[in-house]
Amino acid sequence: MALATRTDRKPSMTRTMWDSSVGKKTVMAVSGLIMLAYLVVHMLGNLKIFFGSDEFNSYAHWLRTLGEPFLHYEWALWIIRVVLVAAVVAHAISAYQLSRRDIRARPTKYVHKKPRASYATRTMRWGGIILGLFIVWHILDLTTGTVHPDGFQAGHPYQNVIDTFSTWYGNVIYIAAVLALGLHIRHGFWSAAHTLGVGSRRRDRAFKAIANVLALVLTVGFISVPVGVMTGVVS
Repeated sequence: MALATRTDRKPSMTRTMWDSSVGKKTVMAVSGLIMLAYLVVHMLGNLKIFFGSDEFNSYAHWLRTLGEPFLHYEWALWIIRVVLVAAVVAHAISAYQLSRRDIRARPTKYVHKKPRASYATRTMRWGGIILGLFIVWHILDLTTGTVHPDGFQAGHPYQNVIDTFSTWYGNVIYIAAVLALGLHIRHGFWSAAHTLGVGSRRRDRAFKAIANVLALVLTVGFISVPVGVMTGVVS
């Protein structure tokens, strides 16, 4: 007599973790912190534009030669890009699935109104969508040059940045996205700390203060570039 074989396998620990809400929130927190670290470095690099074209163009060239001679030309840059894309995709998928799960769990509206949430909390989802669209536009503008005004000049990032922020729509898109980013970071950093088990009632005020400072510094830092071009400080 043939023995019955078991076809059902116990899901792996990774799959079990991913399927849970805690797992998805953890993925969101880790991927968010990776992107936050990149944004801090990226903002500091952007500020080099205030030191002139030679300084800014040299910095852009250095990014492409980073790791040489151990790594080939642009390898380090591509590694950074791959990690960032993976972080963005993981963050977006986790956010979407958590959102759908939350909607399914509450098919009807609350009988009693919930306490009024902060503006950043209530706009996290729309802010994420705005930032996703902005990333696509930003790449097409200053990386590939597909939508760049006045002709994209490869190897001349200083001039390309000036071209972008010499148009009204370039400034509007960029500043609106940066404001959305500030709100996203303000809520997301504090939320990530709690998800990863670092936050507590005693540390709540400190983490909220850090989140506010990070959001403010990054917002001002990024916006200073288009403002510098608009006011003629960068030309």
